[in-house]
Amino acid sequence: FSLHFPSWVSLPLFISFNFSFSNTHPSTNHLFCFFVSSLFIMNLVLSLFSFCSIFYLVAAEDPYRFFDWNVTYGDIYPLGVKQQGILINGQFPGPEIYAVTNDNLIINVHNSLPEPFLLSWNGVQQRRNSFQDGVYGTTCPIPPGKNFTYKLQVKDQIGSFFYFPSLAFHKAAGGFGSIKILSRPLIPVPFPNPADDFTVLIGDWYKLNHTILRRFLDLGHRLPLPQAVLINGRANWTTFTVEQGKTYRLRISNVGLENTLNFRIQDHTMKLVEVEGTHTLQTSYSSIDVHVGQSYSVLITADQAPKDFHIVASTRFTEKILTSTAVLHYSNSQGSLSGVIPGGPTEIDWSIQQARSIRTNLTASGPRPNPQGSYHYGTINISRTIKLMSSATIVNGKQRYAVNSVSFVPADTPLKLADYFKIDGVFKVGSIPDSPSGKSTHLDTSVMGADFRSFVEIVFQNRESIVQSWHIDGYSFWVVGMDGGTWTPNSRNQYNLQDAVSRSTTQVYPRSWTAIYMALDNVGMWNIRSEFWARQYLGQQFYLRVYSDAGSIRDEYLIPENALLCGKALGRKTTPL
Repeated sequence: FSLHFPSWVSLPLFISFNFSFSNTHPSTNHLFCFFVSSLFIMNLVLSLFSFCSIFYLVAAEDPYRFFDWNVTYGDIYPLGVKQQGILINGQFPGPEIYAVTNDNLIINVHNSLPEPFLLSWNGVQQRRNSFQDGVYGTTCPIPPGKNFTYKLQVKDQIGSFFYFPSLAFHKAAGGFGSIKILSRPLIPVPFPNPADDFTVLIGDWYKLNHTILRRFLDLGHRLPLPQAVLINGRANWTTFTVEQGKTYRLRISNVGLENTLNFRIQDHTMKLVEVEGTHTLQTSYSSIDVHVGQSYSVLITADQAPKDFHIVASTRFTEKILTSTAVLHYSNSQGSLSGVIPGGPTEIDWSIQQARSIRTNLTASGPRPNPQGSYHYGTINISRTIKLMSSATIVNGKQRYAVNSVSFVPADTPLKLADYFKIDGVFKVGSIPDSPSGKSTHLDTSVMGADFRSFVEIVFQNRESIVQSWHIDGYSFWVVGMDGGTWTPNSRNQYNLQDAVSRSTTQVYPRSWTAIYMALDNVGMWNIRSEFWARQYLGQQFYLRVYSDAGSIRDEYLIPENALLCGKALGRKTTPL
């Protein structure tokens, strides 16, 4: 063992160990030695601390990716006839966001629409930064003719997600696109690199203009059923070209408005490998139910005879089945499409069993090198149980939807800004109860309070005859159980407390319940909503205020310097980050 000091240490060492003490008292010698040695050690520690701090600041700066987007109306032809759609840089669907864990995404959005606009980032957790979430409860809309620069970090995330327009029923006109977050180099991924990585955006679609649909809703009417299903913006003939013998990754996201879609590929099986940022047990399926707002990654191998095969997305749990087809084209194809378009499942039980079979791969790494099973969620004590029940009703002669008898209405000021600037009269914490009240439905700007670092159980109870789909911004959660009937405390006996999948959007089957566990480790104002977009628009949503009284940027960032201000927040000052 040897200890080597750099040259800048040599002088204090020389002074402390070579100073002559021949003319002084021994005790004075010892005292002086102690004093000089202490000074040296303090100097050394401070120098090392400064060096480490500089090193940390340099090393901690994660890569930046820059995007410049122009949002316009334009002509699109998803069903072969002209419609008005929302384009981003002239594209429908919008540009793909490609990132690596911890990247900083700087997205400058120019709003060239004649009305306010916002983008939100489905599944991106916005750690400590709900200001950037892009829903009206957190972010002021971008005015017409103006721009806003989102500053996101995909902190400790991998996986498949998407972005979408969150205001004014714009989602029915397009403006959505995929988000791919890859693992950092040297972080092991539990499957070989695929030959290619395809985006597959599926969703139901209306022939009607989104402004007409919005007017229907504003007048208090239910919407008619969607009229089509799209795959990457087209009802038919989207083509994916593959080479025989190679394996490909498909990232499938349901960006639609209400319907569960079943996805399948003629004569090919799909190996599930990832769900909304979680590597899963690699189970093979002939088809997969993708509920609205959900994302899945599957691997397919081009192991069939060289020809073209049907890719199919069709509605589930609907009286009239809507179907869209695309083409899996082998590059050495010797035959065109043939055979009957493969049919999908029809039973709800089939879907429930598939959902229960989707589990976390405990030994695989996630965004960090440690295994995903390192966090033992099933052993943590629950600090609170929240029960949420949806309902459909008429309020003041108009159709409304509610959670625990409260139908959400937006305030004149984003809730996060009102909270940050301590503006009274915008919302009240506790304006929605923890469990169904049994009272008549009423309108309110519903906000539920929650403590930072608590661990909660949330039960989604569905007494309606449709499949519900729920999303929570800012978080992923463990889907620990689902079953028919009404949830009771005894339902916990069937929870999966070992390898439940962690995700941000979950389904609740008709007259059934779904239970989740969630660690409230992300301070902010977070939207909990139905992904059935008409229901969300007419009140089936609320905000969860996860609060820390520390007032520290360790828990939550300051408001961005470029934050747009509106409503009662106009004229307030933002603080530079």
